[in-house]
Amino acid sequence: MTINATPDEETSTAFRRAQARIRRLYFGTDATSRRWRLALIAFDLVTIAYFIVSTTYDPSDIDHRIDYMIGGVLVVDYVLRLVAAARPRRAVFEFTALADLIVIASLFASAFFESLAFLRVVRMLRLMRSYHLLREAREFSWFFRENEEIIQSTVNLIVFVFVVTALVYVTEGHRNPGINTYLDALYFTVTTLTTTGFGDITMTDEYGRLLTVLIMIFGVGLFLRLVQTIFRPQKVIHKCPDCGLSRHDPDAVHCKHCGLTLNIPTEGM
Repeated sequence: MTINATPDEETSTAFRRAQARIRRLYFGTDATSRRWRLALIAFDLVTIAYFIVSTTYDPSDIDHRIDYMIGGVLVVDYVLRLVAAARPRRAVFEFTALADLIVIASLFASAFFESLAFLRVVRMLRLMRSYHLLREAREFSWFFRENEEIIQSTVNLIVFVFVVTALVYVTEGHRNPGINTYLDALYFTVTTLTTTGFGDITMTDEYGRLLTVLIMIFGVGLFLRLVQTIFRPQKVIHKCPDCGLSRHDPDAVHCKHCGLTLNIPTEGM
């Protein structure tokens, strides 16, 4: 005796099948899944570059159709990621998901608001996507695996500089006559972080001066540390079993802290 499935059961079965296919795309190891994730990486890189470049243009010169197309793709990707997530309700409140929602809203806001200077700066939150790209790159690229620490520090530096610049532009763009564009804010941020301080752009209000103080106190040290990490000689990650020192020279035979003989795996000359 055959029992026909109810419409609700058929819908539930179809959804589970679709969910399984989507999960394979995002988490699978077959060739199709890899190509899908590589395409997403390429799209993320293009959108990040577009958002950075678009902040330097006048809002009236931006073709909003590009914003709408990018927004449409981001909406589809956002929904698919929620479907693929093991806990969709929890995934909604993850920082990257919230950042994507803000970016999507800013892309479609041009249909309702004429002034997009603030909204275009908010899109710098898309830079947070870079950390997801790093996880994906570890799987696909041997070059990344060999230079992961340097690339990670470079991404941290770029994200830090552009997010601080966005904060400067949003808070001072309408107050300070010296900051008229995002590029002005970037110039001020970099000169402050590098302690160059040309003085051609200065903060004249209390909020701006407080922000500058915070950038100098918290930013300069972090900026210099990240730059040092990028340019200092590459180290090998190998935890010493005695003292716990984890960074050593590639040709190290003994631990510099405790002198223990190390056995660092190498590929030879």
